[in-house]
Amino acid sequence: MAALQKPLSAVPRSVWLLLVLALLLNIGWQASRPLETARTRALPPAPSSAALQLAALGEPVALARLTMLYVQGADEQAGVSVSWRELDYPTVISWLQRVLELDPRGQSPLLAASQVYGAVGDPARTRLMLDFVHARFAEDPDRRWPWLAHAALVARHRLHDLPLARSYARDIRLHATGPQVPDWARQLEIFILEDMNELDAARTLVGGLLDSGQVTDPRELKFLADRLQQLQQQQQNHPTAR
Repeated sequence: MAALQKPLSAVPRSVWLLLVLALLLNIGWQASRPLETARTRALPPAPSSAALQLAALGEPVALARLTMLYVQGADEQAGVSVSWRELDYPTVISWLQRVLELDPRGQSPLLAASQVYGAVGDPARTRLMLDFVHARFAEDPDRRWPWLAHAALVARHRLHDLPLARSYARDIRLHATGPQVPDWARQLEIFILEDMNELDAARTLVGGLLDSGQVTDPRELKFLADRLQQLQQQQQNHPTAR
């Protein structure tokens, strides 16, 4: 019993050092372990429109901004960086759609779709985002044309899908007719037709724009007239071009 009652000071110093060393090793090992919160979490399904409207408490624009921040944070979780390839794109699209429903005048969901998520090196995912932009463009063409124009360029240069690019450009020409829409956006289809070697269709389109009265800027009129002359010259030099 006497031995058990020895004061702590009687413990050899070497034993204390070993205990401290073991404690430090344990702390270092625990610190090196991945945190539980660092596990990749899937973006959950988007709530219903009714639920979000109720949660907005009369401030839908504010909630739209917060929701957009939440969606954008899905690829930067605590302790991990999630590749866009790992995100479920249909789920991301449903969230972007909810943000647009909260704030129809907002541009960030379409910007993110066309320039962020649409930039992933996966053609299937890119097409999903471009289709989303195209569908939402029809709801407000005069305000949302920039994102469809970007989608047309992505389809043209990244996907190398000229028919898809032309369909987007054609919808801009036909539906984005407000005074704030620049002439170059309505003329984007011409350049895509040239890339497709559809010179006859491009020439017809330029002539139609000149005759329609939609273009009033003298510089744009001169540009179109010069373009028409160039197309006619190209067609004469390459009669097999359509």
